[in-house]
Amino acid sequence: MSQKVMHKAATRGRANHGWLDSHHTFSFAQYYNPERMGFGLLRVLNDDVVAPGMGFGTHPHDNMEIVSIPIKGSLAHQDSTGTKEVIQTNEVQIMSAGSGLTHSEFNASKADPVNFLQIWVFPKERDITPRYEQKTFRPEDRQNRLQTVIAPEKQEGALWINQDAWFTLGTLKSGFSEEYTLHKQGNGLYAFVIDGEVEIDGEKLSKRDGMGISDVSSVTVKASGDAEVLLMEVPMK
Repeated sequence: MSQKVMHKAATRGRANHGWLDSHHTFSFAQYYNPERMGFGLLRVLNDDVVAPGMGFGTHPHDNMEIVSIPIKGSLAHQDSTGTKEVIQTNEVQIMSAGSGLTHSEFNASKADPVNFLQIWVFPKERDITPRYEQKTFRPEDRQNRLQTVIAPEKQEGALWINQDAWFTLGTLKSGFSEEYTLHKQGNGLYAFVIDGEVEIDGEKLSKRDGMGISDVSSVTVKASGDAEVLLMEVPMK
């Protein structure tokens, strides 16, 4: 019997600091909800809008897989591995904090806000050498199909993650339907609707809604209208 947890967009935590407007699906910073400490090994899902020229100053991380996905705009990144990059829409960034690093993130534009998803997943192996990787994924490769962007091995050109996790993006036309088969027994699937409306395992989800489902081997993803969706398959323990 499948287990489901629903997180409607309006029920997320929110922190508006002026320069940063952030919605938290799970407990983060000043937002604490004991029933929302993550989904399996998915710990953080933040939907951040950063004002032009503003950002997060240098701060430390360790033993966390950190994924950034720009939805609109561009993000300037710098870290203690010597990496200095700008992440654009249609790119995905992954950083293994491993044994420890520091980094900063700023809106790369002085004119337009940047909206990006910041996602944290607990690692499979602790204290690995910190590393950074980013890649452009062609939007046409996820038109009416599910495009794997992160995987535990270099499959289909995906970015590597230090965990038995798979991230998939899809830009779907109304009526599109596809079955997603989980890669590993014991994993669960967390779906986040970036835009539009989808139906997953019979549950209707709208823009910025999230739903976790576990104890299943596959789920049906159907676009109720034109939609953009992120699927995150993660171990449950």
